[in-house]
Amino acid sequence: MDITIHQAFLPHNDAAETLAFYRDTLGFEVRNDVEYGGVHWITVGPVDQPGTSIVLHPPAADPGITEDERRTVAEMMAKGTFAAINLATKDLDETFARVQAGDAEVVQEPTDQPYGIRDCAFRDPAGNLVRIQEVR
Repeated sequence: MDITIHQAFLPHNDAAETLAFYRDTLGFEVRNDVEYGGVHWITVGPVDQPGTSIVLHPPAADPGITEDERRTVAEMMAKGTFAAINLATKDLDETFARVQAGDAEVVQEPTDQPYGIRDCAFRDPAGNLVRIQEVR
């Protein structure tokens, strides 16, 4: 089979803050910025990976979600327990310094994990956990 990762979805609750984090702090390019029917979603991705994107969307974008579910999602986002993504870099210390300088909430400084990787973690403006692993 020939299967690739094309898009991953992360929720946001403030399009401007989210865009600033993924575009300005992480350096991703904006591939799509759409407002339709009162919903605003943004597609971003690494410049050198045109086939892989993150779709940043408000939780309200899912038409099948109930009001109770929407409240639960909002509560989980506020606590930072709803969504996460793992990214990778060749230079973790440089990447950590750049993201930290962008005022992102630091969850974990660069750490050698007992299971063989070195990584750090931040929260994006919506509370999503963003882990960054060093690729050696």
